[in-house]
Amino acid sequence: MKKTKIDWSIFFKAVLTIALPIALQNFLSTTASMVDTIMIGSQGELSVAAVGICSQISSLFFSCYFGFAAGGLLFFSQYWGAGNNKGINKTFGLSMVCMLVVALLFGTVAVTNPGFILGIYTDKENIIQVGIPYIRIVGFAYPLQVLAVIVSFLMRSTERVKAPLISSILALVTNFVLNWILIYGRFGMPKMGAAGAAVGTLVSGMVNLCILLIFLLKDRKMVKLRLRDMFSWGDGFSKIYLSKCLPILCNELFYGIGQMLINVVIGRQDESAIAAMAAFRVLEGFVFAFFGGLADASSVVVGKEVGAGHHMKGYQYVKGFAMLCPAITFVICSVGLALNGPLLGLFGLGTEAMFYGKYMIMIYLAAGTIRTCNYIMNSCYRAGGEAIFGTVLEIGCLFTISVPATWIAGMVLHLPFLAVFAFIYTDEIIRLIFELYYTRSGKWIKPVTEEGKAAVEQFRKELKGQAL
Repeated sequence: MKKTKIDWSIFFKAVLTIALPIALQNFLSTTASMVDTIMIGSQGELSVAAVGICSQISSLFFSCYFGFAAGGLLFFSQYWGAGNNKGINKTFGLSMVCMLVVALLFGTVAVTNPGFILGIYTDKENIIQVGIPYIRIVGFAYPLQVLAVIVSFLMRSTERVKAPLISSILALVTNFVLNWILIYGRFGMPKMGAAGAAVGTLVSGMVNLCILLIFLLKDRKMVKLRLRDMFSWGDGFSKIYLSKCLPILCNELFYGIGQMLINVVIGRQDESAIAAMAAFRVLEGFVFAFFGGLADASSVVVGKEVGAGHHMKGYQYVKGFAMLCPAITFVICSVGLALNGPLLGLFGLGTEAMFYGKYMIMIYLAAGTIRTCNYIMNSCYRAGGEAIFGTVLEIGCLFTISVPATWIAGMVLHLPFLAVFAFIYTDEIIRLIFELYYTRSGKWIKPVTEEGKAAVEQFRKELKGQAL
């Protein structure tokens, strides 16, 4: 049988019409949360380090709820491909409830006992004191964040990509303006420093959610949400949903714990290293936010095709995304390395921190390219209905390779900071080898729709014929 090749014209049309707007929206959403770290740079390394530590707490929060969001995206995209409106409603309701529970738990701890949670990440009391007012205010934004994410995922999955993009732009502008006023005390307002940045984050979160809800309620032609359907889980749907979400949830949760352990090591380095890491995380976030958006977009595109029973088309899309995204990552990281001076200069870093930052970007040039490829493929496995393989591989490599290596390098051997940093990404190359093989096998296509299930056997025969 002749091998089926990627139709690049169709692929790039999907990239431009669906993937690019989603990637830009994800980039802007993440940028809004990173504006705090950038604009606080004028307050000195201590403030940058404090906000960076708080961002790590928010990252753990993200890891704890994102499993439900990613599971929701899986069901949204496949039900959208199959035209199942009731299934979309049930997914939205159950995902929203689960995510809100996580948000309320994290928000309560952040508001009532911020010193405790900050103390887990660093032993520097001066950093903790600067971070307490920031994380306490941001804790109120956590429920708003999860609601915005699930509404945004619903709209992305049903190919309404403009509304999330518009809301993200307006939220970013709001955050920037309020930060400028409150951090520096413009227009007679008090000079609040890090706490002012937190207020900007909270208000911009309100703006983002309000705009998304307006668009969602205004456009009821694509998917009509009904309260009765949203909370109708008695037909065994919750069991099916949780069976798909649990592996993703475990993936994100244990990944967050692994990153927390790594951050504990970083938090015990000198203050210049901590500040450099905070600045690097922002730059890494800019790169990864864009490709996290592409990963979400690939999930929509692949999930829609798998849900509709067009498995070979979805299979070819995965191969296309797995080649395109790492290539663009490498180019962007190369530009970042060339411009490392001006970029790192945004954060008000000292000479030693600037030195660290330059070589961290150089290390990430290789590590980030591989990481993007792994992330894209794992996202596509989930969209195809397979959530276990990627979870076991990622968490297994993280806790047997990266975490022990980083911990030993930083806490036992007390190696120089850049050596400790390099060990963070040691698991990526191992994962890449296994994921390339698994992607090629097509075993990750496991539909949840009847249309998709009916076409699986034909796809297996077609794929087997290609291998002959």
